[in-house]
Amino acid sequence: MKKQMVEFAGQPVGIVIPENGRLKFVAVKFHVHGLDGRLYETMEELRLAIRTHVETFYREGPDQALAG
Repeated sequence: MKKQMVEFAGQPVGIVIPENGRLKFVAVKFHVHGLDGRLYETMEELRLAIRTHVETFYREGPDQALAG
């Protein structure tokens, strides 16, 4: 796998980079910055993390999302 752009709700929010057999997320949008640098086993796991994080970001505010 090569670097790959990640979209959420039709908007680019970051890229994934292969790292030791896993996927490292590099955020490019503020509302997903709390996930920056985290490693995921699959794209589906990453997409679920983004969805959950964005829901928290807009429901409870950026401080709660970043604490997650």
